[in-house]
Amino acid sequence: MARFEILDQQLATMGGDAEADIFCEMGLMYAAGRDCAMDHVAAHKWLNIAAIKGSQRAAELRADLALSMSKSDLAEALRSAREWMTMH
Repeated sequence: MARFEILDQQLATMGGDAEADIFCEMGLMYAAGRDCAMDHVAAHKWLNIAAIKGSQRAAELRADLALSMSKSDLAEALRSAREWMTMH
């Protein structure tokens, strides 16, 4: 988990399309369970952040993922993304 906390801090200082692409990849990583446990809430969070940063691909993936999530998980993901954006 520390690896992701460090990554969070580094990404917060980046800008542009590279930042959105990295957030999108993080969302895909959690969605697929690649190198981590599968976590749709975390996947939606990172895809949402990537979409906010301008990634159209992330916006489409986020919408697809949301269709398979419960309302409570979706609400948790949205809160988490909003909290992250507020802090960074």
